[in-house]
Amino acid sequence: AISGKVNIIGQLNLLEAVVRHAPEARVLVVGSGDEYGMVKPEEVPIAEDQPFRPNSPYAVSKVAQDMLGLQYFLMHKVSTIRVRPFNHIGPRQARGFVVADFARQIAEIEAGACAPVVRVGNLNAERDFTDVRDMVRAYHLAITQGAPGDVYNLGSGATTSIKNMLNDLLSLSSAAIEVVVDPARLRPSDMPVLSCDSTKFRTLTGWTPMISLKQSLQDVLDYWRQAL
Repeated sequence: AISGKVNIIGQLNLLEAVVRHAPEARVLVVGSGDEYGMVKPEEVPIAEDQPFRPNSPYAVSKVAQDMLGLQYFLMHKVSTIRVRPFNHIGPRQARGFVVADFARQIAEIEAGACAPVVRVGNLNAERDFTDVRDMVRAYHLAITQGAPGDVYNLGSGATTSIKNMLNDLLSLSSAAIEVVVDPARLRPSDMPVLSCDSTKFRTLTGWTPMISLKQSLQDVLDYWRQAL
């Protein structure tokens, strides 16, 4: 609830400040692939015209940010460029995100700080992951080359299951680790597959991810090893 309030009120204050003090500024509005929410199997991969069916307070706040960006473009001529990034990962990502959580648990096990057990939620879900360093390049391209008032999906276009990603992380460790499903980590409305169609953005900018998922996972695990 607090993050949703920050998302909406924080952006509203920023847009008001731009209207009053910097009307020529370009504003990048960072939404989320979570805005699409309850996507049907036949609607994957997800394009920008996909209807919103948000299934969490966070997703609702991102829809609100998205629509505020559009409204200030239409009503106040603010040069807002909206993006909807799908899952991204990388070193220094906070706990609470699936890859960071897995990597931290593995690093703790290697350091002897806990029992050799990784606790997981739903491993069958498939997600579209992009390295944060590629995503930052996309943000820069969006704000410099994007059309004011327009919106762009950002993602790799490739999906991988959480199970495969966990197995890849485990393969990077020599520790003997047991995987245990923790009911507390299961979400009541976890979508089976979320895949991004970023054709519109790629056609405009020529952007494509350069860092492989394997490299991202290695870098995340190494980060937690060093942090501990």
